[in-house]
Amino acid sequence: QVQLVESGGGSVQAGESLRLSCTVSGYISKIHCMGWYRQAPGKAREGVAAVGTYETPIYADSVKGRFSIYEDTEKNIAYLQLDSLKPEDTAWYSCARYTNGFCRGAPLRWGQGSQVTVSS
Repeated sequence: QVQLVESGGGSVQAGESLRLSCTVSGYISKIHCMGWYRQAPGKAREGVAAVGTYETPIYADSVKGRFSIYEDTEKNIAYLQLDSLKPEDTAWYSCARYTNGFCRGAPLRWGQGSQVTVSS
């Protein structure tokens, strides 16, 4: 069974950076996709970034040029680098793993999530 454990959330000032980590354990397939999502209070969950075996990194328009998604496939860790943070980036961030390499359909598993709070 696949498990995802996140770390790296926190509270920062606008313009600062954070890095979120998502460690994957259990049955790990080479064919996969990792995605990051966020949900702000009172808003719907939105996709932030994703990268897969057959999918180059994709980003929401709101984070392009500021966030970067990448993986350490040897350590089975996915990262989301958050730079130039804005107050509107404040949200609960969750990682997700797909069993296909195209980042399509429903994720197999979700991480527990972590809070990112950006103050002005």
